[in-house]
Amino acid sequence: MSPRLPVGVIGVGALGQHHARHLAGLNEVRLVGVYDCDTARATEVANGLGTTAFRDMDDLLGQVEAVTVAVPTPAHAEVGSRALDLGVPVLMEKPLAVTLAEADGMIAAARRRQVQLQVGHIERYNRALRAAEPYLDGPRYIESLRLAPFQPRGTDVAVVLDLMIHDLDLVLHLTGSTATEVRASGLPVISSHLDLANARVEFANGAVALATASRVARERIRRLRLFQPNGYFSLDLASGGGEFMRVRSGWQPGTGRELADVVERIELQAPEADALALELQSFVHAVRGQREVVVSGEEGRAALELALRVADAVRTPPLAVSALS
Repeated sequence: MSPRLPVGVIGVGALGQHHARHLAGLNEVRLVGVYDCDTARATEVANGLGTTAFRDMDDLLGQVEAVTVAVPTPAHAEVGSRALDLGVPVLMEKPLAVTLAEADGMIAAARRRQVQLQVGHIERYNRALRAAEPYLDGPRYIESLRLAPFQPRGTDVAVVLDLMIHDLDLVLHLTGSTATEVRASGLPVISSHLDLANARVEFANGAVALATASRVARERIRRLRLFQPNGYFSLDLASGGGEFMRVRSGWQPGTGRELADVVERIELQAPEADALALELQSFVHAVRGQREVVVSGEEGRAALELALRVADAVRTPPLAVSALS
């Protein structure tokens, strides 16, 4: 058997603690330790997992062969670039960075050192998406709805970068095309950044996506609807379930009296699995050369670019109408 891969976690807050917990439980991994600028927090998490709390990030980077990063978004570029410059593969939580220049810097560092840079767009591993995959055939119209109650974590960036970017990444992945037109609206409600936003994105291949995200909702909702020439998907990303409805083979217009005579309904099911555990395991396999990274730095950059276009569209006022027109 191969020796266990020495891995570390940088940032063990609300999300990073789960990175550390899952990594500690992977047979292929040896959790070397964790680092957080809050040393008391790092010590608490490390003690609970029987690992080491490092007081210096470079000390941790010097003892690992891969690292996951779950620090606040404004620190992504600094931490990620430091690890990559030292030749340490990185799984960076989404969004990859705050700006495209920062993203480009990390991508360049990964290429220069020939190490993996994976971005944590965890919805790629969602049970509902995994179940739908065998039936996907070029969705042409996509609707996403992502609502969450307000919480201070994540408000250092707009809701487009915090929540909507999950769905923008999925849309880019599912359409396999580039955005040609972006229209959006939204506003800040509680924080100083956008707290809710709605976007319409048109793609070069003719696909259209409507995305809505809010972090000031009363309930948590994550839904995705996909329309393609041969059917329709209704996916509940929160529960991991969904259904696919398609016209029955051999059906002819004018035949059948009930909807069930025309439409075949397929319940979508995939094996239970923790999406974060799958993501971390895929990263470990990529570092070991057993597979390609699932969401590359370039794909993370594409999602960031589209999210920034949405945010810019919200900030751009409508064209003024002349009073004389």
